[in-house]
Amino acid sequence: MIRAFYSVLMWLAQPFLRAKLARRGQAEPGYLEAVDERFGRYTGAAPPGMLWLHAVSLGETRAAGVLLAALRAREPGLRVLLTHGTATGRAEGRRLLREGDLQAWQPWDTPGAVRRFLDHFRPRAGVLMETEVWPNLVAQCRARGIPLALANARLSDKSLQQSLALSPLSMPAYAALTAVWAQTAADAKRLRQAGAQVQDVLGNLKFDATPDEAQLAKGRAWRAATGRPVVMFASSREGEEAALLAAIRAHADAAGVQWLIVPRHPQRFDEVAALVQAEGFSLSRRSVWRDAPAPADVWLGDSLGEMALYYGLSDLALLGGSFAPLGGQNLIEAAACGCPVVMGPHTFNFADAADLAAQAGAALRVADEAQAVAAALGLAAHGARHGAAVQAAQGFAAAHRGAADKTAQAVLALAGEVRR
Repeated sequence: MIRAFYSVLMWLAQPFLRAKLARRGQAEPGYLEAVDERFGRYTGAAPPGMLWLHAVSLGETRAAGVLLAALRAREPGLRVLLTHGTATGRAEGRRLLREGDLQAWQPWDTPGAVRRFLDHFRPRAGVLMETEVWPNLVAQCRARGIPLALANARLSDKSLQQSLALSPLSMPAYAALTAVWAQTAADAKRLRQAGAQVQDVLGNLKFDATPDEAQLAKGRAWRAATGRPVVMFASSREGEEAALLAAIRAHADAAGVQWLIVPRHPQRFDEVAALVQAEGFSLSRRSVWRDAPAPADVWLGDSLGEMALYYGLSDLALLGGSFAPLGGQNLIEAAACGCPVVMGPHTFNFADAADLAAQAGAALRVADEAQAVAAALGLAAHGARHGAAVQAAQGFAAAHRGAADKTAQAVLALAGEVRR
């Protein structure tokens, strides 16, 4: 009964979804691509029996890329259907496609759109990355006998409380999943509280990501030529940049550091550029660099797919999303690139990784941007401490690898059961 009421609400919300996509498409044209797919209307032939991977946004798609590499190492001829929910996820996913693969938007969670999606693609099994559990999608997969797993699964305390508040709707959805493979024991405990049957704790796929060595080398070469420490604000979110700029202005020693801001969302590149200049700082944007960064008080990383270059360019990074109550961004990529992290108090989206990084000496937790700037200046000026933090970051990243192979084995076992 509750799912029927939910389905009516989702059906009534469709015009608002179209309006939202139109608004977002003004800043990110990717949202205007194939809009009808959102409502289960797909064109072109789709061979049945593909393995379906759903990665809603950029972070999940990068994790899916790690898993996909491990899957293809075991089954070279594998063909997949990739689905997404955001423009950045879809753009990143396009880079993962091989001949014979397909890509589409995930359908809006109405019974009709989900039915048309499953009728069109007829996957042999599905893998949802990290957090995406939709009641109608899960229910229809179960009714059709399509195994559906939640891989690299995580659930924060905040998300658990939200799920429990909607337990008549969410608990049956979690319970109907065929398999759940959690990142950590703490995630597994929370997922079980939400109603999921957790089969195993396999670790975090993002530890198995390999940084782009060419980007790293270029970034490190640029850093060496800069002649002063470089501190990056990685994946910064709205409101955080203004606080950082105020903290920089308040520290007399801050002028001895090269500051680099890389916003989390590309639609904010121009907004952040205008903010930096309005605060009286000179600005140089990555999009106009040629052989090297141009001199300026602040560099703006306004490109996609170059995080390894930015981490190579930086002596250390401030963790975006952790200074506002947004849960923080992923710090594992920074560690893999040998870039120590200074993080704020809000890391609930990656609580276990953040705590482990702090324990290993790969990350330092502070209260706000003012403390972050002070900590960054102190670490950048102390060569021995900085060198130890770099080694700790690399050791932390290496110590937690191995999830990709274990998850690939579990996925292929799940998909193989359908074939037999």
